[in-house]
Amino acid sequence: MTVEGIHPTAIIDPRSRLGEGVSVGVYSVIGPEVMLGAGCQVGHHVVLEGKVSVGERSRIGHGSVIGAPPQDLKYREGTPSGVRIGADTVIRECVTVHRATREEGWTQIGDHCLVMSTSHIAHDCKIGDHVIIINYAGITGHVAVEDWATVGGLSGIHPFARIGAYAYIGGCSKVMQDVPPAVIADGVPATARAVNVIGLRRAGVDAESRKQLRAAFQILYRSGLAPRSATQRIRAELPPSPLVSLLVEFVQASRLGIVGSHRAGAGAELPEAAAERIF
Repeated sequence: MTVEGIHPTAIIDPRSRLGEGVSVGVYSVIGPEVMLGAGCQVGHHVVLEGKVSVGERSRIGHGSVIGAPPQDLKYREGTPSGVRIGADTVIRECVTVHRATREEGWTQIGDHCLVMSTSHIAHDCKIGDHVIIINYAGITGHVAVEDWATVGGLSGIHPFARIGAYAYIGGCSKVMQDVPPAVIADGVPATARAVNVIGLRRAGVDAESRKQLRAAFQILYRSGLAPRSATQRIRAELPPSPLVSLLVEFVQASRLGIVGSHRAGAGAELPEAAAERIF
């Protein structure tokens, strides 16, 4: 274990595994089942307990607690479960991430994520790559947030909900159902407002794919069809596209149902210029 960069007040269990160049701040506690990849930075007053694995170059902000027991009555003390965090992910100050409830289960956060201050990621969640979770967001148990999605600050997500790839959840939203890929959802309860064209552009999705997703959104949310019928029409009318196929498969696999259409005003899709102001 490299001692350079480890503050003398930190409590490091000798059974933990720390890679080269790891730094640990003042009064932090690293438990016996913790593995930190090379170049990880752990701030001050951090607690890493239980089975915690953190990928290379990730950072854990001051006051965060990673790997604590889940807030779930069915959890049994001593269940061997843990938390996995990928490489190049940033966990900011006072974030809490709880271990899974089931034996050999994992709460997972992918690579290149940003989890902002005081957010909570509950037991058994699966967070993909390049995900942004904004301050004070509450991700409840068994939620899946797919690649490149963004969860707005002060928002809450219902247990077992899925947030599709490239989706955007507006701040202070109450998400009760699944949010399809590339959809902006906002409100209490959250409803579908537009295609996340700005997020798609930032992720490098080409203009033709964005155009096809906008067409699919119109059929899904503006045609008056039930979701399953809408997906059949999407397949029939739109040319093959990986992202459109992803959208269709997501809707067809939804167990909670997808968020409904926003029916306020004229019910038209949010203009791209207005969508950009959300960011």
